[in-house]
Amino acid sequence: MTSAPTGADGAGGSGDRTAAWELLLPAASAPARARGRALQAALRDAVRSGRLTPGTRLPSSRDLSADLGVSRGLVTEAYEQLTAEGYLRSGRGAGTWVGDAVRAARPRVRDLAPRSPGTHADFVPGTPDLALFPRAAWAAAQREVLAELPHDGLGYPDPRGLPRLRTALAELLARRRGVVADPERIVVVSGVAQAMTLLGFVLHARGMRTVGVEEPGSPQHSALYASAGVEAVPLPLDDEGLAVGPLRDSGVRAVVTTPAHQFPTGIAYSARRRTELLDWARSVDGLVLEDDYDGDFRYDRAPVGALQGLDPEHVAYTGSVSKSLAPGLRLGWLLVPESLADEVVERKRTIDLGHPSLDQALFARFVERGDYDRQLRRCQRAYRERRDALVAALAEYFPGSRVSGIAAGLHVIAALPQCHGPQDHFLARVAAAGVAVRPLSEYGHGSGVGDRDGDGDGDGEAGKEVRLVLGYAHLTPARIRAGVRLMAEAADG
Repeated sequence: MTSAPTGADGAGGSGDRTAAWELLLPAASAPARARGRALQAALRDAVRSGRLTPGTRLPSSRDLSADLGVSRGLVTEAYEQLTAEGYLRSGRGAGTWVGDAVRAARPRVRDLAPRSPGTHADFVPGTPDLALFPRAAWAAAQREVLAELPHDGLGYPDPRGLPRLRTALAELLARRRGVVADPERIVVVSGVAQAMTLLGFVLHARGMRTVGVEEPGSPQHSALYASAGVEAVPLPLDDEGLAVGPLRDSGVRAVVTTPAHQFPTGIAYSARRRTELLDWARSVDGLVLEDDYDGDFRYDRAPVGALQGLDPEHVAYTGSVSKSLAPGLRLGWLLVPESLADEVVERKRTIDLGHPSLDQALFARFVERGDYDRQLRRCQRAYRERRDALVAALAEYFPGSRVSGIAAGLHVIAALPQCHGPQDHFLARVAAAGVAVRPLSEYGHGSGVGDRDGDGDGDGEAGKEVRLVLGYAHLTPARIRAGVRLMAEAADG
């Protein structure tokens, strides 16, 4: 090369200069129509990355164009563009220099998706079997939707969701879950988490500063409501569901529940408790937030209908495809009482202007053609078989263990014999063996969930009993059996 950048003092090693200009060579060989943009991008990246440091003097446009074999006008245009953006500075008769406005930062891309790396067996609950995702049917629906969707269908959607999808969801939810489903009161959301957050904002705007949550329950609820300025108040459960006495004493006027299959204890609310819960809501003009996260998956009988069907004006109902299709789709629904509908819709509008239109049209087609019902039946068969495999493996490798909760959902509660405790020692041993598990005590909101002996450890008598929340939906029966065997070997070791 005949020219190279030099430092502010006019000096610079030839090796460094050559390395810096080598960054521009691919741009010089780009197609003619893209060469200018490529040259600008290469210069910009060289400054951002620190390869061209502040104060470095650049060669004249004439010299650089000769070195790269491009037109002088192309280099002049690149210098002018980057000078306008602040990457370069220049003065009449003083040449062009790298500016000092840019602070070089090493690019870093991290993956923060929740995973259990380095495990031989992963019983952490919450994930369905993603291998069951119906790729062929989904792809077919996508092609059909793209072919038929009008151009204006790609514009900003109704923040409630496409009328086509809301109509399909209303029919689906009424038929499968027994809800009172008016399409005008359905809001398409990016999962149950957004539904809870939307309701939190609306409750806060109405002056509510607290919301009741089940104890034990999903640990995410506290953070979701805190983001809306609402404090989560843990409320205890008994064998029938949320205990009504503490609920009345708490003073809250809204409460989050999972009545079809409580997470994580696995119980179903009794008919009496469902009635008492609705009586409480009517007496305080309150709201029950029904999270029907896995209500379609009941293995010993037909699923109990949603609570919302008994009083749609005091129950907000939410669900998603996270357990039936894939959580990565970020697609769910919220059915709200008429008195809250306008406020929820307006909050949805200000948050994201509505859910992606193409995704909504695709799922509507999937529901309308019966593909979603077929997927639910497929998952039902697979998850029933896997639950049976887990129960059998626990009985074989942990004799005397107890599995509690109804035959439903994607997890079980397993209480192991006291000989495997204390719980903290058990957890340390199985973790060292590469088995990922979660104890029931992790699903409290800080109020000593499960602390039946009053010692504060939440783990049974002197912490000896081991109580685990074991997810099984994402594991084949063979992997379930192998994982339980590995856990038993680690516990005995």
